[in-house]
Amino acid sequence: MYQKVKAYVKKWHMLQKEDSVIAGISGGADSVCLLFMLLKLQKELGFALMAVHVNHGIRGAEAERDEAYVKRLCRQWNVRLKVYRENVPAYAKEHGMTEEEAGRDIRRTCFCKVLKEWGGTKIALAHHENDNVETLLWNLCRGTGIRGLGGIAPVNDVWIRPLLCVKRREIESYLKKRGISYCTDTTNADRRYMRNRIRMDVIPYLEDCVNTESVSHMGKTMERMYELEQYILEEVGQYKESCTGWKNGRRIIRQTEYTKIPKALRDNVLHEILCETAGRRKDIEEVHVQMLRDLFTKQVGKRIDLPYGVTAIRTYEGVRFEKNIPEASYAGDENELFSIRVFDREPGNVTFPEKIYTKWFDYDIIKNTVKIRHRIAGDSIVINRYGGRKKLKQYFTDQKVPQEDRDKIWIAADGDEVLWIVGYRQSQKYQITEKTTKILEIQYYGGEENGRDN
Repeated sequence: MYQKVKAYVKKWHMLQKEDSVIAGISGGADSVCLLFMLLKLQKELGFALMAVHVNHGIRGAEAERDEAYVKRLCRQWNVRLKVYRENVPAYAKEHGMTEEEAGRDIRRTCFCKVLKEWGGTKIALAHHENDNVETLLWNLCRGTGIRGLGGIAPVNDVWIRPLLCVKRREIESYLKKRGISYCTDTTNADRRYMRNRIRMDVIPYLEDCVNTESVSHMGKTMERMYELEQYILEEVGQYKESCTGWKNGRRIIRQTEYTKIPKALRDNVLHEILCETAGRRKDIEEVHVQMLRDLFTKQVGKRIDLPYGVTAIRTYEGVRFEKNIPEASYAGDENELFSIRVFDREPGNVTFPEKIYTKWFDYDIIKNTVKIRHRIAGDSIVINRYGGRKKLKQYFTDQKVPQEDRDKIWIAADGDEVLWIVGYRQSQKYQITEKTTKILEIQYYGGEENGRDN
């Protein structure tokens, strides 16, 4: 099995010698196997490795047992370990989530915190082929496009999944042959959770009654669909830019340009635009894309309500979006709140503005037009000098920014690359260096000079 995982890691360029890898270790079979695979890969490649365990505060003595086991395992194999003890039920109640969703959010927050503190470059998770098939079936039943057919991404920014090429039974067999113990989470047998029902009822039925290699075949199909998705996303991104624009701070889809998009890609373009406008992907489904598509055939002035407070309105030009965002504490628009200028950097000049709401950026590496706006889906910021990246949603979660405040915060962005989260932090990617020839200066007039920007 190791050779199979090694080949998969190589295929997707997951690990290099210079990496510092954080592994999420719960104590279950999947994550224990992940740890042993990484230890073997570490001997060959030489990357740094540490583990993170999150105690969710849900399963009482069972959770304490898991934590103790992971501590013993890491001591035995000389793996550095960071343990977090969190209250998932309280977090779920506070944020209106299921405990499953809350646990996932908290784990990701803990992993990203260690990534930042340790200067890590990769976060390794233990998803395997059966997990991927569960995701595919769940997506198909809810309705999905190309993105959902690709299943779980092998590599997504800093996140890597080395075990996606192996089945659950391969993992258990590997551990059994080597006498490696692991913990069992009793909630995995709770049929109140939809994923458990798919894993325990649907997949075994397919393997027993349809094809014994159902999981393998679906896994290979998802891998091909994922590769196809990457190509389609590039095309969709280009068409999305060509058919949209901004007017009075509102996004518009220009119908003339939209109708030039190949018919096979139009729904993908609409889905991406809607997700960006909403600021989230979850629960934006085919029915919403269809509503948006049908709006182009309606009379001017017709409007539809979409998820997350988004309203789409038929106009003479095409379709205009509005989002119900609570009134912020500033007055006027971004043109009155900000000033932007570009100037030559003087040789040897390494001084920086003293005011916390005046920031300098390396203008030479900016690829697009810099826009002052609020967050959209896909926004990310480079948080350390190693290029470690974090999605804005995750950053706001880490900083404990209230949900109701997140859409009010101004963003200076180069496409979906964030230069500056105004009032919070500046991207490491656009820092002034000795190679900088031109400087972009942005000043914000709506903040207090005793703010927390850094």
